[in-house]
Amino acid sequence: MRMKNREGVIVGAIAGMAIGAALGLLFAPYKGTVLRRNIRRKADDIADEVGETIKDSIDDFSDTISERFESLKSDIKSTLSS
Repeated sequence: MRMKNREGVIVGAIAGMAIGAALGLLFAPYKGTVLRRNIRRKADDIADEVGETIKDSIDDFSDTISERFESLKSDIKSTLSS
């Protein structure tokens, strides 16, 4: 359940960024060249944020799998000892 909530937050954040970018284009006060440079920089920033979010999600998933594996290993050892 926790992963589904996180995925929803990620999708919502990406959708919000896309809507914000579209509105920014509609109300842009800059010339085309300046606007394109700003968009490129903002897109790079967004890509970095999304990359960090994905990395954090993968790290959390990896930690969860490691914890479950260690728990299973411990259960098997205690079963074999008895």
